[in-house]
Amino acid sequence: MAALATGLCETECEESAVQNESSFSHVGGERNFPTQTWKIKADQAKKAEYFRELEKYKGQIANLEKDKNGNLYSKKNDFRAEYSALEEYEQKLACSRRTEKLKTEQQLSKIHNHVKRLQRQLKDVKPTPEFVEKLRVMMEEVDNAICTFKEEQRVTYEELLKEEKTTSNELNVLEKKIEASLSTAPEKTFRAPSGKTPAEKMTSRQLPEEVVEFERFLQQTGGRLGGWDEFDHQSFLKVWTKHKGKAAYLEEALAYLPSRTREDVQQHETWYQEFLFLEEKKKEAIHAWKTKKQLEKEISKLQIKTKEVKEFNQQKQEESQKQKTEEEKRKKQQELEAWKRQKEIDAAAQIQTRLEEEEEQLKKQRKERQRQLEVKLLVEEHTRFRKEKEEFLWLEKQMREEAEQEERRRMAVFEICRFQDRDLKKLEEKAQERRAKEKSEAEKERRLAKLKEKVQVHVERDPSRLCKLTKGWEERCKEIGPSGSAPLQHIPHRAVPTWRQGL
Repeated sequence: MAALATGLCETECEESAVQNESSFSHVGGERNFPTQTWKIKADQAKKAEYFRELEKYKGQIANLEKDKNGNLYSKKNDFRAEYSALEEYEQKLACSRRTEKLKTEQQLSKIHNHVKRLQRQLKDVKPTPEFVEKLRVMMEEVDNAICTFKEEQRVTYEELLKEEKTTSNELNVLEKKIEASLSTAPEKTFRAPSGKTPAEKMTSRQLPEEVVEFERFLQQTGGRLGGWDEFDHQSFLKVWTKHKGKAAYLEEALAYLPSRTREDVQQHETWYQEFLFLEEKKKEAIHAWKTKKQLEKEISKLQIKTKEVKEFNQQKQEESQKQKTEEEKRKKQQELEAWKRQKEIDAAAQIQTRLEEEEEQLKKQRKERQRQLEVKLLVEEHTRFRKEKEEFLWLEKQMREEAEQEERRRMAVFEICRFQDRDLKKLEEKAQERRAKEKSEAEKERRLAKLKEKVQVHVERDPSRLCKLTKGWEERCKEIGPSGSAPLQHIPHRAVPTWRQGL
């Protein structure tokens, strides 16, 4: 549209320049007439070629739109429901294009009026300073209008090129994403056989608190990918690592992640920083835990060795004491038997106590299982209620969206009819103006023809005049007799040019 407008403006300016030159050449004579005619014919041929090319492109656009509507918006298409939103968006774009076209036509009409007014002024040229100043102001107005229009169109085209580049990048990223999703198998979620989460298993094994916190964070935020798919997460990591976490990475990340908004990327960045922090704490905690376990193991080994040495020394002392006296041996034997009996009594008491504790523990376990079952039933009931509520809200939202879509469709049809009526009225007004203009032009041509008939002079061609002698030459060639009685010695006359000798 901008190219068409620019071409029309330049063509009008050239026509005005040609007319101005023709008017000035008529004042000086008919010497530049062939050059002007050639320029006019060249401009007309250029304009005709431009309009032929424009009509060809219009036909191609119509064929492409016909194929697109036949494939996408057919009622027999399986994806008709998904393409309805696309059709509404296309209608909205068509309305915006029509509005832009009307705006451009108004601007072109304004520029055309300025040019025509300048042409009318140039028809009656007056060599006065006031008239020259007036022409300069009008030419500046025309030039400013054309430059403003070109600048607006340039800005519009730059924005469209930028949007086209962004859309192309998004399409390339989506194609790569689809190819990656088709080439790789879907990731399977790991579930423990016992039904416990990793955090519960770690708690049951009494691992460090940092490890449990890290696993709980992964469980609550969607695993090691933060709820994203692997392709999007890898694209984010690639851009984030390239910019080393600086804020400049955000624009490039949005180009690589067309399905994500700026808030999603920022939230994912916050999650990834928290993930790195908790993972580092987990590694440090595991290292400290391993060091602690190794130290405890060495201490236990040292204690066992000390105990063995102590027992060996005690055994040596006992053997030495046995060798001393037999009485001490019998006494110790009696003490040993008494100690064994006491030990058996203590062991029986310990077994009885342990049985009682096990029975109490079983009772507690049964109560705990009963409580867990009740909690599970409550959770299932709450989940079922929440699911029903979400389904109801979803149905209500669908009905509301359908009503809004129907209202927008009705308003669009109304606006289209209104714009069509307005366009028809404008076309009728333009047709009336064109007929009136043609009528005035015909009247003007008729008056000019009458004037030409009155002042036109018809002169017949006579090629033989070129070879005849002029009247002056005939008078000079006549023989002139002597004016006196005395004889003439010398007759003066003018020299005859060489190119006229012998005629």
